[in-house]
Amino acid sequence: MRRGPVTRALGEHPIGAVFVTPYVVFLAAVFAYPLGFAVYMSFHDYFFTAPGAIVERPFVGFDNYVTVLSDPAVRRAFANVLVFLVINVPLTVVLSLGLSTALNSAIRWRTFFRVSYYVPYVTASVAVVGVWLFLFNSNGLVNSILGPLAPDPSWLVNSKLAMPTIAVYVTWKQLGFFILLYLAALQNVSKDLYEAASMDGAGRWKSFLNVTVPGVRPATTLVVLVATVTGANLFTEPYLLTGGGGPDGASASPVLIMYQRGIEQGNPDIGSAIGVLLVIGVLIIALIERRFVGRED
Repeated sequence: MRRGPVTRALGEHPIGAVFVTPYVVFLAAVFAYPLGFAVYMSFHDYFFTAPGAIVERPFVGFDNYVTVLSDPAVRRAFANVLVFLVINVPLTVVLSLGLSTALNSAIRWRTFFRVSYYVPYVTASVAVVGVWLFLFNSNGLVNSILGPLAPDPSWLVNSKLAMPTIAVYVTWKQLGFFILLYLAALQNVSKDLYEAASMDGAGRWKSFLNVTVPGVRPATTLVVLVATVTGANLFTEPYLLTGGGGPDGASASPVLIMYQRGIEQGNPDIGSAIGVLLVIGVLIIALIERRFVGRED
């Protein structure tokens, strides 16, 4: 039976395309168009003007990218976000998988603990940052407990500890979301596999390594990718915790530098170049992670 042009274009169930269209329009308006416009700005001498003003914005090729890559602050920001990801992503996977496995077992107050881990994720960042500053400032609770072992300068004003401290903070704040992802994945792991492993003499640890970890591999891939993308877009935490990337840029992120160059200093072409480089970097890292974390046994 010959298929008409509408059926060939929309498939056997055209109503599906109707329902998908609003989301496609949303993606095009919110993601595709801004990304394309950012690429355009990054190759032009682009600057803000008064509404309705007619100005020339000449094509400058890769000049903006050369300016960005020759800027020590930008290079340090990219190095900072790599440090952040090296700490945040493995810590997120290990803690969320371990805690979700514990919360999935029959323990008392299980619902209470599940809610408790999720509360920081849904709490406003400004409120949580206030608590974190109270804990980790020079006279905070953490330094009071550590006493002479406390670092000097303190955590968030220490050039070596500022970014690791932010990485731990982000891990703690977002942990509840990733625990929920793993809890959902654990529901699909057959209990027969655990019973078979137990009959073969495997203890809890071996069952965890040989049954739980392979069983939630798709969720682990998702967690790694989401944590990477979220971490690469780090902005709120260094902006609020260290006053804009201090000390001396030790906690600055590419998105924060992009905001400072593009908005505060009025150079959207430079900010766009930083953003395009960040997108390329995240895609490369995501592909590498997908290759190793998401591979099948």
